[in-house]
Amino acid sequence: MSLPHRFPRAAALALLPLVCACAEVTLPPLISDHMVLQRGLPVHIWGKAAPDETVSVAFRGNTRTATADEIGRWSVYLPPSDAGGPFELTVKGNNAVTLTDVMVGEVWVDSGQSNMEFALRTAMNAADEVAAANHPRIRQFHVTRGASPFPQADAGGPAWSVCTPQTAGAFSAVAYFFARELEAKLGVAIGLIDSYWGGTPVEAWMSLRALSSSAQFMPAFAQWSDMIDNYSVRAELRDKRMKDWQAAVARAQADGQPRPPAPPGDSALDNSWMPAGLYNFMIAPLTAYPIGGVIWYQGESNATAARAPTYAAMFEAMIRDWRAAWNVGDFPFLFVQLANYKTGATSKWPELREAQLQTLSVAKTGMAVTIDIGNPDNIHPTNKQDVGKRLALAARAVAYGEKIEYSGPLPRAASPEAGAIRIWFDHAASGLEARGGALKGFQIAGADRKFVTAGAVIDGSSVLISNASVAQPLYVRYAWADNPECNLYNKDGLPASPFRWGE
Repeated sequence: MSLPHRFPRAAALALLPLVCACAEVTLPPLISDHMVLQRGLPVHIWGKAAPDETVSVAFRGNTRTATADEIGRWSVYLPPSDAGGPFELTVKGNNAVTLTDVMVGEVWVDSGQSNMEFALRTAMNAADEVAAANHPRIRQFHVTRGASPFPQADAGGPAWSVCTPQTAGAFSAVAYFFARELEAKLGVAIGLIDSYWGGTPVEAWMSLRALSSSAQFMPAFAQWSDMIDNYSVRAELRDKRMKDWQAAVARAQADGQPRPPAPPGDSALDNSWMPAGLYNFMIAPLTAYPIGGVIWYQGESNATAARAPTYAAMFEAMIRDWRAAWNVGDFPFLFVQLANYKTGATSKWPELREAQLQTLSVAKTGMAVTIDIGNPDNIHPTNKQDVGKRLALAARAVAYGEKIEYSGPLPRAASPEAGAIRIWFDHAASGLEARGGALKGFQIAGADRKFVTAGAVIDGSSVLISNASVAQPLYVRYAWADNPECNLYNKDGLPASPFRWGE
């Protein structure tokens, strides 16, 4: 409201309460048309209004009221709701807002780095997949990227979008295939809340509370400090690389040659690596919205000598902290183990995969093993269909209690046996099998820790491993390489996780 300059200041100030009292009720972007609400949990609706304004929310025959606080914030909880829809949800204060096409079903947050961000339009068989993506009960909310030194109140982003051939190309491929499997099995709406950022480390997705819970996490702050200290030098190097690349592109075009690949980005030059920065901006604002679970695909940025050793502890701390922040119980947390990929001699991908395997000790977690469906020459393999299916199998078992096999073989116990070692496996009730020939991928070592390729024979739910040159084997490794040759599966068609035993 603008006032003429001649208007007395005292009179203008007297009008301010009246102006504020007429403020409209507003809702955050996450609460909008086409949203999916989590079935079986209280429905939480919040927003802004004028201070002391009474706001009512009506949904499926239930109405609750609240009074906005001194800065205009209000919040109501309505009773839990069964799956169904579409419904309308109405919010009334000095004005009324009606949301349409609201569904109640299962809500999952999909988070992590670039392999979760990887869009359906670039996945394997993308044209056919996008053309067939007519699933009006699958909806997506895409959280705006950003980092912050402190938690934000609301997540930015466009309104919820319904999955159609016109919109599906922008969906996370992994999340879409996961949701497609669940919708077909459960027969309810599936809501996906996308919160991901390529090339980011786990410490950026942890809260400061979680990062400060253990002294072993302190190197994350030292590493961030080093990045900040060297910001100007890194910026100059990045600019030089870009100029050199642009010159190379011009020369290639002039000579009729293929365009050279762009230089690698430098994540250290933005805030996406700030400890807790992504949590504050992209996760904390979501915790007011009840969910059914999380799917997670991340780890590549932590597969370094400096970061891999603390990943298991950090990842576990992050899971526990997210569950505490949402305060809806220990929701299922399902994640993808790193796929096969040629990373080089200094690779720490085996150690990172081991850290992910160790995280299965946390209750209500599940892991999709992808050691057989990566691309040795591309860190972003296009087969996201099987990734989504394997996550959905885990969800059906861990989240929804279905009695199915949902994991590949996992090592359970070991015993020495006349110059050999026998490894027993869980998730092998259907039996074990070697795909494509003789069983491969195993190595053994004695006290000298010099590993050699081993012969391996399947015997029921165990594997007997030996090499004549190792008289007293003590240690076993399976698929312990960045891009290993390995072929152990259970007869449900799920691959065994890489592991090491005895070390």
